[in-house]
Amino acid sequence: MSDEQPDKVTLRMIARQRRRDFVATLDSLAHRLAFKAIPSPLARHMTQAQVVALYMGLNDEAPAQRLAAQLQAMGKVVALPRVLDRLGSMDFLRWQPEEPLLPGLFRTSHPDPGDGPVTPDVIIAPLIGFDRAMNRLGQGGGYYDRAFARFPEALRVGLAWSAQEIDTVPADPWDLPLHAILTEVELIEGPEL
Repeated sequence: MSDEQPDKVTLRMIARQRRRDFVATLDSLAHRLAFKAIPSPLARHMTQAQVVALYMGLNDEAPAQRLAAQLQAMGKVVALPRVLDRLGSMDFLRWQPEEPLLPGLFRTSHPDPGDGPVTPDVIIAPLIGFDRAMNRLGQGGGYYDRAFARFPEALRVGLAWSAQEIDTVPADPWDLPLHAILTEVELIEGPEL
């Protein structure tokens, strides 16, 4: 028996299947209520933030867009990502939940560019898997890794279903750990928070 850890490609396959299975068996009411509120410890860390970047959860992803109403009630500007190219570049555009999204590159969608990009103080990021060391396993395109590096002062929060937890996510030298991870059952705070 080998002590080798699975690589990121294998972990993504495993984590996606676990996420699909979990969401498929989740009670519909529990699903509708999940991610509707920001826990008060996390809200306190967002007090000084002006712009909070969310994402539109698709299919079985944790639905970050559900946090928009509470963020707006807290006086925050809500933004969504806009993919700029295949090299992993994206920026963030101001978004009102009632506004339609425009088609973007590579089958993505984004808000109207309006006054142009905004600078996020908090980035709430999707993920495929996570561990208790605050490592995030993303889709593999590097978009959020580059955004984290571009906005190093932003609070980095991962959003995921609890079933997406993995014992150990392999971290590359360029991977920045998350400050917090919010699941449907708990807020996991990292040592930097």
